[in-house]
Amino acid sequence: MKDILWQTIQAVKATSPLVHNITNYVVMNNTANALLAAGASPVMAHAHSEIEAMTGIASALVINIGTLDEYWVESMRRAVLEAEKLQKPWVLDPVGAGATPYRDRVLEELLKHKPTVVRGNASEILALASKGTGTKGVDSINESTEALDAAIVLSKNTGAVICVSGAEDLLVQQAQGLSITNGHPLMAKITGMGCTATALIGACCAVLPAQPLLATAAAMALMGIAGEMAAEKSAGPGSLQLHFLDMLHTLSENDFMQRLKLKQLDAAF
Repeated sequence: MKDILWQTIQAVKATSPLVHNITNYVVMNNTANALLAAGASPVMAHAHSEIEAMTGIASALVINIGTLDEYWVESMRRAVLEAEKLQKPWVLDPVGAGATPYRDRVLEELLKHKPTVVRGNASEILALASKGTGTKGVDSINESTEALDAAIVLSKNTGAVICVSGAEDLLVQQAQGLSITNGHPLMAKITGMGCTATALIGACCAVLPAQPLLATAAAMALMGIAGEMAAEKSAGPGSLQLHFLDMLHTLSENDFMQRLKLKQLDAAF
């Protein structure tokens, strides 16, 4: 499995897939730079007049609801309809799920259009599965392991790969589960790192559309290993951002294979 994950990361660099992002104001620059560093080609487009055309030429779509408004929600709706029609992979980041009724209504509508992958923190995944205890804005108040059962239910109900990110990343696709424990606590001090993970999942799904669980694992492994290697060179969150982009760009096969902490989940699916 390690070989497939590394080959997926290399395929992103080799083919530079176009990833269409409808994302939030806070993370646009971070997301675009991370995709470029990993080898993908990012585009951020939300104008109604070009949504269908942009989704049509992209290899994958990423929807991030961080800074919602009514215009962007309509952009998201049009994009996911087009991705669904063209059978292109699309990834949903349910930022702040459970925080407000409006946010939850938007997510309920988007989930009807069969996302390939849903990536969120534990509180967001619990909220999507209607088991949440609330959120602290967009931050999780739960550990990823608390959301495993919710992730299993959500995957069975939607057919999507569910990725619960945290100190331990849990990846579930109906009857299958994986755990990745790479990363570093300093990553949580940078805004939008979860959003970056979602964008990288989109890039990996673009090159491995038939195996979204492995594509998601490749992205989360890349994210975690790059983050922990960057933290070893950094004095704080500011320098971590710089080193993180460098690691996305220069990560070697040897470092990937030696550092990857991946295991099968033994949960009762």
